[in-house]
This record gives sequence, structure tokens and C-alpha cells, in this order.
Amino acid sequence: MRVVDTTENVRENEQHYDQSYRDVNVDEIVTMVENFDEFFSDAVRTDTSWYGMYMDGFADRLKGRRVLELGCGNGVNALAMCMLGAQVVAVDISSESARIVNQAAQKLGFGPERVQGLSGDFTSLNLEDEPFDCVVGKAFLHHLTEELEREYLAKAAGMLKPEGEARFFEPAENSPTLDSLRWMVPVRNRPSSLNKKAFAKWKASDPHPDRSNSSQTYLQNAALYFEQVDALSLGSIERFHKLLPGGSFNRKYRRWAHRVDARMPNWFRHKFARSQLLVYRHPKSSAADRGSL
Repeated sequence: MRVVDTTENVRENEQHYDQSYRDVNVDEIVTMVENFDEFFSDAVRTDTSWYGMYMDGFADRLKGRRVLELGCGNGVNALAMCMLGAQVVAVDISSESARIVNQAAQKLGFGPERVQGLSGDFTSLNLEDEPFDCVVGKAFLHHLTEELEREYLAKAAGMLKPEGEARFFEPAENSPTLDSLRWMVPVRNRPSSLNKKAFAKWKASDPHPDRSNSSQTYLQNAALYFEQVDALSLGSIERFHKLLPGGSFNRKYRRWAHRVDARMPNWFRHKFARSQLLVYRHPKSSAADRGSL
């Protein structure tokens, strides 16, 4: 197992995502947000990260809420939450990410009181302001070592209101056998684990640290800082869309798979989940408990 210390983990993430977001077309993001109803309706029914993040009426609860997004990436989710009525502070290790959020917000006519992009290591950022109603992260925690994850959760819990909520959409790895089989199947730029030389080369360049992404691990870490922790398993059937051709049929299959998955027994969904929504409530050390941020 490759051991990554927290400093190296942060540096690797910064370099990787600066490069990843450098060529993002801000105008395309602006057009997407300008056609928000059409985009959002399709995304939350089809794309697993959107479907998972906005489960249980989350979109309807955002109006008037103050939200902190960690690992905001290309900024689309931050801008979506803004469109749904939230006041959003969007943080990413990449300065390119913050640039995208702020440029898109300016073109859309959103001032910093509605959405603001910030860059830097969350544990080092000074966000002295009123507490947040919600902290979110979309495919974020699995980029951190478990040690760094706990640091982030401790700070996030301290910045929430007592009734605040943290929710993270993350990959799920709850079956070692299934995961071993998954690594054997080549997808996109990732070779099969059976091709040992090519797989080792890919693994060496992968920005994700070696860590457990099981529901149990995430919930154990979160329980240090939150009274109530839950994991909702997703994608037991949807995962097979990667084996299908792209296009409208693929998206139709994914919408069908989400409906079927919701009717599966909990044990089946947990065992075969591809993804999970992590919901943490009742922070043990909230902003109100400490008097100030």
C-alpha cells in the first residue's frame, strides 16, 4: 500500500486539479446554468452523483440556506445550489476551480453574497463568518487520506449550526470480491489489474490515496464529530452503464436502474453499491457551541 501523508496528499491534489480545470470552458458552464431547469431535471434523474446528492428533497430545502461546498470542482454544483436559492461559499484546493466559479458567477450576474469561490487547503482557510446550515461535498472525501478526512470533518462540524447537516456523495466499496472483479475490467484510461505493468503505472499516477471507501469506514470517521451518521447505498445496478454504449439509451438505462435500485433490499444495495450518500447530522462541536467561528 502506498502511504501518503497529508501534506503530500494536499499537494498532489492541488497539482492534479489545477491541470484538470485549466481548460474548462466557463461559457459552457454559464449556458448550462442559464438553461437550469432542463439541465437540473435531467441530471438528478440520470447522473448518479446528482441523483444521490439531491435525494430526499435536498433541493427543496436549500432556499435561504447558507451552504459550504468542499471540493467544488468545475463549480456547476455550487452554481446549481445558488440557483435553488442558497448562499454558497465554494472551496477547492485548485485556484483554477475558484477562478471558474467566480468568472461564471460574474457572467451570470451573481454577486459574492450569493456565491463565492475560494481556493486553498480547507484546514488552513480562515472562514470567519456566520455558521453554515449545510456542508456538502460531491465526490470529495475519497480524494483525502483518512487522517485528512478526519481533520476536514472536525473543522466542518465546528462551522455548522447545531441543527446543521453535512452530506457527501462518495464511491462505495463494500465488497472486496466485487471490487477485485471491478479492477479487472478496463474502463476509459484505467487498464485491467490483470495487466500488472500497465495497472501499476496507472496506479502510480492516480491522485486518489490508497484508503478504504467502505460505508463502515466513512461512518466510523464521521461518528467522531457527529451524533447521527447514515449511509444510503446507490448504484447496485446502475454501475453496469459503463459496459453499454453511450448516448440516449445509456441515459435511459441509468434512469431505469435508479428506480429499480430503490426497490432492492437494503443488504443487496449495500453489498453491490457503486456509490453512497453520506449524511451527518447534529455536530458534536458546532459553531454555536463554541460561541464563534
